[in-house]
Amino acid sequence: MKNKIKLFLVDDDAMFLKTLEIEFLQHADFIIETYPTGERCIENLNHTPDVIILDYMLNGIVKDAMNGLDTLDRIKAFNPDIPVVMLSSQDKIEVAINCMHHRAFDYVVKSETAFIRLQKIITTIFKYKKMEKELSWYMERM
Repeated sequence: MKNKIKLFLVDDDAMFLKTLEIEFLQHADFIIETYPTGERCIENLNHTPDVIILDYMLNGIVKDAMNGLDTLDRIKAFNPDIPVVMLSSQDKIEVAINCMHHRAFDYVVKSETAFIRLQKIITTIFKYKKMEKELSWYMERM
């Protein structure tokens, strides 16, 4: 049995979160956990997500909730190898650059094409992980 990819989707917009979850489940066989806040995501990192898709703002439900960058920093402190893709309605280049400085794998603007971009990024992440595994296997035998 092939291992399913475990995705964490973290967004305070319940409608967007549900839409994203449905899109992923229709297009591939993922295990998906959804969280409305960064705090809930952090509490469940021991569930070992393969990829986290994380909203940039995260203050729509709880006004003093941890924002996306703080959540990203906490995820990277827990395990720097978990790829995190930031998602935002902000299309400012400074925001994207700031996310990359905080070690996000990529940055996607919320739009009609966001899901297609996310699919491509996840495919890229797993091609990269496979290459890393093959490289370490090869290096061990040298």
